[in-house]
Amino acid sequence: MKMVSRTDIGKVRLVNEDRAAIHHELNGLSLAIVADGMGGHQAGDIASTMAIEVIEAQLQAIHGGMSAEACKQVLKEAIEKANEKIYEFASQQENYHGMGTTVVAIIASQELLIIGHIGDSRAYKITSESITQLTEDHSLVYELVKNGQITIEEADHHPRRNWITRALGTEPGVEVDLYEFTWRPEETILICTDGLSGLVDASEILKILHTNNKLEDAADQLIRSALDAGGDDNVTVVLFTHDKKSDEQRGDEN
Repeated sequence: MKMVSRTDIGKVRLVNEDRAAIHHELNGLSLAIVADGMGGHQAGDIASTMAIEVIEAQLQAIHGGMSAEACKQVLKEAIEKANEKIYEFASQQENYHGMGTTVVAIIASQELLIIGHIGDSRAYKITSESITQLTEDHSLVYELVKNGQITIEEADHHPRRNWITRALGTEPGVEVDLYEFTWRPEETILICTDGLSGLVDASEILKILHTNNKLEDAADQLIRSALDAGGDDNVTVVLFTHDKKSDEQRGDEN
């Protein structure tokens, strides 16, 4: 699996509360996580860091021989454990009450994506022709979209687009959205915080992926585009796709 991660504090914020982690090879699978923390007194970066660390630790036992349903269950339990740890930490310290974070965590095999999601950070699948959002935002404006009150295009530029309705660590328990998707070698997966998706349209993201052959260049250009659009938030992106050399090697072996 070819994977890259980039983050930037942006032009306005004093602290980068985004965190990301990538694992190219984890017992025959790959793992990518993005978290966007929130809360004063530097609580947001603590929450996002805790989320990444707990989920990483809980997922060390995953392996390529597991079924999709087993992967979903392990991922769900890992995110729930992160929620428990963050809520417990915040409850014990007055300065950190109410801190939380978004999370998108993806377990990837060569053919399958298992996604766990809370908040308004997003996962997209990009093909040679299209870009598809794989996750549904847990946000006020997305509720307005589902109710037909505004369009998707209006939601991305709504003044209250950052108001999320579900976060990791703010309540004793949390509902984790779980998804399962197939994907192919020619497709690229993007995970990002709203520092990208809130400022750079999906059509522009698609264009950037199509005009940059290297994932590293595409990731750098996505960050630059968010900064050029105002950079009013931290921005983090993870991109991954099949490693063509390993795919070709697997093909020769079959």
